[in-house]
Amino acid sequence: MDEKAVLERVFGHSSSSDSEREEEEEVVGCDWEEIREVKGLWVSRSFLSPHQQSTLCSAIRSENWFTEPSNNQAMRFGDLPPWAIRLTHSIRDSVLLASDDDDRLPLPLDLLSRQPLFDQMIVNMYQPGEGICAHVDLLRFEDGIAIVSLESSCVMNFTSVDNELVSVPVLLNPGSLVVMSGEARYRWKHEINRRPGFQTWQGHELDQMRRTSVTLRKLCE
Repeated sequence: MDEKAVLERVFGHSSSSDSEREEEEEVVGCDWEEIREVKGLWVSRSFLSPHQQSTLCSAIRSENWFTEPSNNQAMRFGDLPPWAIRLTHSIRDSVLLASDDDDRLPLPLDLLSRQPLFDQMIVNMYQPGEGICAHVDLLRFEDGIAIVSLESSCVMNFTSVDNELVSVPVLLNPGSLVVMSGEARYRWKHEINRRPGFQTWQGHELDQMRRTSVTLRKLCE
């Protein structure tokens, strides 16, 4: 089933113009991997091509959010910039193309059908060695969280809230997209520990550079 048929089957005919749809199609990767140890956790490691990553980074820099060294995070509620809205559309399209089985999609159809899919965004710019501590996102946000990772590879570690001895490392390369729903969203903490010696994958230490991430969520009504 082609992309248009999949989208129309779920949402009906798109209201986007042809030029908007062409721009959105350009940012769709479908190489989804289900992280089976963490129910509801999926990763697309080539969601954005190198050119698309560069374009997105340029759009973020043009917002002038990080002009001071002390400014490393920007939040937006409801008033997402156009590039973030296009990114949201691309995430939805990519998820819909992941499988012909509606029960095996990276995000459930009931989440994909909400409008808008996301209305809150956090952009973080991490310098080498900086990460984020283990946490579950606040319950003020609905189910279904998407994170786009840019510029530097890293390992995101998932730890069960029921048993902290159970942890699952996941590699996020530049241009990757990770989505969390259900148990992955509510029953697992996620963190990025970028201190020396902690960022290793398959026995090799990762070259840590500046990393930018875009997190998209939906506020509870």
